[in-house]
Amino acid sequence: MHQPTTNRLRRLTALIAALALAVILPATVAQSPATPTSQPADQTSGTEAGPITDTGTIVIPKKKESDEPPPPPAPAEPKIKNPNNDTYSLRVNVPIVNLDVSVILDKNHQFVPGLKPENFLVLEDGVEQKVDNVRIGQIPITAVMLLEFASNSYYFINDMRNAAVGFFNSLRSDDYVAVMTYDMGTHILSDFTNNKDVIAQSLNSLTLPGFSETDVFDALYETLDRTSRIEGRKYILLIGTGRDTFSKITLDKVLAKIKATPNVTIFTIGTGALVNEMSASGGMREMNYLQAQNQLKTFSEMTGGLSFSPLFQGELSADFAQINNSIRNQYLLSYRPTNAANDGSTRKVKVILVDNEGHPLQMQDEKGKPLKYSVIARDSYKAKLPVE
Repeated sequence: MHQPTTNRLRRLTALIAALALAVILPATVAQSPATPTSQPADQTSGTEAGPITDTGTIVIPKKKESDEPPPPPAPAEPKIKNPNNDTYSLRVNVPIVNLDVSVILDKNHQFVPGLKPENFLVLEDGVEQKVDNVRIGQIPITAVMLLEFASNSYYFINDMRNAAVGFFNSLRSDDYVAVMTYDMGTHILSDFTNNKDVIAQSLNSLTLPGFSETDVFDALYETLDRTSRIEGRKYILLIGTGRDTFSKITLDKVLAKIKATPNVTIFTIGTGALVNEMSASGGMREMNYLQAQNQLKTFSEMTGGLSFSPLFQGELSADFAQINNSIRNQYLLSYRPTNAANDGSTRKVKVILVDNEGHPLQMQDEKGKPLKYSVIARDSYKAKLPVE
């Protein structure tokens, strides 16, 4: 009785499990049609094992990276006119010509102020140019003191020293000056410097002269050759008797050198005027001295400079005042040439003073008498080359 009852219980349990499986399986299949499930199987393990069911595992496949939507594109950078705040400029090489012009009265060598831009007529190779700017400037100078220091008359040496010291006292801190002496040859005491102590030491060293010869033509020729290598306007202050003894260079050659050297103005101060005036002998000595002084005057006039022959030391201050008035007060003109080619050619320049109607400017003194004047300016310039 016990054994049949146990078997019936087992069969009843298996039937109930089968019915439960029949109810659950359709629902599972309906929810996951794409995933097959294992069918139940009746397995009996000996007398105790019942049916074992396995509904399987629902696996969700991992999405591939290619299936993910691409990220949205980055916003475009705003377009601006100057990226990174950079500043750009356009350079146009337009030549500008600057002219230093002095207008001096012929009678007293005074500077003429008050001129306006319309009073300046500038011709370049005969073509009128439009002057853009005119102003008066106090400019520094670059000068050579060329001193006659020879073993001849004490009075000549003393006059030279007084004149040299007078010019030294008129210098300014931004002036560049070189000191040279000459007798039978030239001697450089100091090169160009704006140190007044150096210049003073050079002048104080003039104590014992050497040769008695005064080769002024050779000395001036060499000085012109040295200054021609310096840019800008240069001045030569020649202090001496003007007499020449044994120069290798003739007067004609030195005059040609003066004419061919641009941007150089020569000022001369003759020494020994009082001795010559007081000389009672006259004759050849007087004629030689007058000829020498006339040569100094010629050197100055060819370059637009001034020439003085002071009798007394007290005259030197007034002489140097005129020199400073002539070389420091200048009209500074600028214009853009109509010929803008950078070809390195030489251009001829002429400056003329005109009135409001374009006629030559007439000057009068307080009494209505006409005054003659001189316009001192360079007569040419060299155009730049493309590589400059």
